[in-house]
Amino acid sequence: MTNISNLYPADDTPQATILLVDDTPENIDLLAASLRDDYQLKVALNGERALAITQDKRLLKPDLILLDVMMPEMDGYEVCKRLKADPTTAHIPVIFVTAKHEIGDEEYGFDLGAVDYITKPFTPSLVRARVRTHLALFDQNRQLFNQVQERTKALQDSKLRIIQHLGKAVEYKDNETGAHVIRMSLITRLLAEHTVSDQAWVERIFQAAPMHDVGKIGVSDHILRKPGKLTPEEWNEMKKHPLIGAQILESDDDPLLFMASVVSLTHHEKWDGSGYPNSLMADQIPLEGRIVAIADVIDALMSKRPYKEPWSVEQTIDYLVEQKGIHFDPDLADLAIKLMPQIVDIRALYPDEPSNLLNDSFFKLAY
Repeated sequence: MTNISNLYPADDTPQATILLVDDTPENIDLLAASLRDDYQLKVALNGERALAITQDKRLLKPDLILLDVMMPEMDGYEVCKRLKADPTTAHIPVIFVTAKHEIGDEEYGFDLGAVDYITKPFTPSLVRARVRTHLALFDQNRQLFNQVQERTKALQDSKLRIIQHLGKAVEYKDNETGAHVIRMSLITRLLAEHTVSDQAWVERIFQAAPMHDVGKIGVSDHILRKPGKLTPEEWNEMKKHPLIGAQILESDDDPLLFMASVVSLTHHEKWDGSGYPNSLMADQIPLEGRIVAIADVIDALMSKRPYKEPWSVEQTIDYLVEQKGIHFDPDLADLAIKLMPQIVDIRALYPDEPSNLLNDSFFKLAY
């Protein structure tokens, strides 16, 4: 994915850079004479060379392109089409400079995405004025883009902080430690990284994973903290927490909250259909639910609880083998076994200590 923030030159760039494209050297000389005192200039004598300059990763993108229309092999219209079709160059303002001056020619140029149309023969003062105007507009757009980026980042930071505090609320309700939530989130990301290639999806499931049990906020304390076995009635109440969590996190337009809602709803489903709340089977269970389910169980098995001692790596692997295709997605079970050394390293980094409640340092590291 293209990093859009890299498309714009830094604010301290001393001069804007203009690319002049024309197959006639005399025209290039006229344009250069009009602009060289105020701008850095690059030159291309054909369309292929112009595209090569704009796509060279070693060079800053030009801030504006003055583009001839009538050129052999590839005309200016085709060059403009390709520039606008490429996300890395689509933002660059293009001004056509051409002897074609019919109304239909101009309309076609604007339809392709050009910002202006200068007809030959031109006067240097006109060229300078048009260039100055469109560079100013471009700079305004750049500043607006940067402001939007800053605002977007601030909103994202606020959203992640809300997630952090919701996670803390669940910790205070439940017997599980914040270290468990940290570990299972990191195990979730580890499994996701080896399952899908979309890095944005991987980071989203990592951010959503701490919310898997947020629905326990709606379960009575005497049930959550009961040291012994739950009665059937109490167990029915406990089994409502995935739906409660999904309702708390439900969102149609926010990808992170939507995934967190799906994770909450489906992380207790089982591959063979014996899970809850909807008895989903196999691929009916969303991938994010399957990944969080196995990450959650692995860390729970290897952790000390009031009702059990921690399981060894060997015992945990035996359980994964036993439950492959029953509780767990078979492919994810095999992957978890393969990645067990990395899972052990994660557990060593975040032992069960009071300091490992979900905290700012973890979220800074994570996000």
